[in-house]
Formats: sequence, C-alpha cells, structure tokens
Amino acid sequence: MFTKVLVAEDYEIANQGIVKVLNDEVDIHNIHEAKYCDDAYLKFRKAHKDGELFELLITDLSFKEDHKVQIRTSGIELIQDIRKIQPDIKVIVYSQESRPDKINMLFQKLNINGYVCKGQHAVKELVNCVQGVYKGDTVLPAEVTDATKDNIINLDDFDIMLLEELAQGFTKKEIVQKLKKQKISPNSESTIDKRVSKLFDDFKAKNTTHLVAIVKDLGLL
Repeated sequence: MFTKVLVAEDYEIANQGIVKVLNDEVDIHNIHEAKYCDDAYLKFRKAHKDGELFELLITDLSFKEDHKVQIRTSGIELIQDIRKIQPDIKVIVYSQESRPDKINMLFQKLNINGYVCKGQHAVKELVNCVQGVYKGDTVLPAEVTDATKDNIINLDDFDIMLLEELAQGFTKKEIVQKLKKQKISPNSESTIDKRVSKLFDDFKAKNTTHLVAIVKDLGLL
C-alpha cells in the first residue's frame, strides 16, 4: 500500500475525513495535508528535494480564494506542475464535479489514475479508488461508467488544436491557411468546416465565443 500521501483540500472537514479514511480503512498514516495548491506544491517540492517522495496525490479541483496571492488556484494546475517534476506520481481527484465530460477530460488530458465524487458513498468509493490505483488500475467513477458513450465527448489532438486556434481568435479560413503553411493534414476547408461544426454540435455551442467558453470551463484549454 502507499506509504506517503499528499492531500490538497481546502475544506477542513473534508480534509479530516480523507485522513480518517486513509488511516482507518486503508492503513496509511504518513499523510501530509494542505489547504491551498501552492502549499501542497511547496510540500511536494521539499519532499522531492529531500528524496522522500510522495507516492500519491489526492486533490480537489476547486479551492476558495484567500487573502494571499496564489500562483496555482486549481487542482488541475497543481497536478500539471507536480507531474512535470514527478511524472509517475499517482493522482486521485476528489471533487464535487460530476459532469461526465469534465471527468473524462481529466483522465484523457491529465492522465489521472482515479476519480471520486464527493457524496453519500464517497468514503467507500475513496477506499476502493485508493486500493485500485495502488494495484495499477485506472478507477473511473460511476458518473463516467454509467454514462452512455453518446454522452461523453472524446477529443483527439486535432480537435484540441482546432479549439486552441479558435480560442486565439483565428477564423476557419485562417486555420486552413495556417495548417497548409505548416504542412499539417488534414487541411482542406471542407474537413475543417466539418470538424468545427461537429465541435459545435458536441458541445451544443451557439457560436465560437460560446464554444470557447464551454471548453475553457471544462478545463480543455
């Protein structure tokens, strides 16, 4: 079982709950807590520098604002910065976010190892998630496994590239010209038009501005 765990959670009751579950149900006792992403990152960096690595990060996604200026304000940023230094650290997200698309994005884009939705069955699910991740499994929550495939949007690298270009204000014609100049395929106007139209349909966006706002809210950009 994991021997050293870092928990990033800004609500004290939830924080204590996670620690109690890890202590009593999973027999993990070397647990370090942080209420803010920056604090969690500093604890991670010190442990990494001292050669006393954390094996598992359990983090929320959203954190309340504080009077101190925070460099990292979300669990996504914390995961990204920690993974830059220690790519093999296991990551479990523990959050109220229950939208299948956003949860699925975390697995696809951040390669997290497990996800637990806060709620009535969170304690049991957290225990199962920690045990599963330790065994090397990828533990999906019921919010994703119970969703039909039609309800989950799967984006490839080309879709992400198109979304990034649209977010920067480029039109479809400008994107086509840019792709042709960089010799990136596919780059025909009809293909780009179809892919962008599909993104509009998938995210039920009314226009480009709406589309960009939706994907940013989902953490895709």
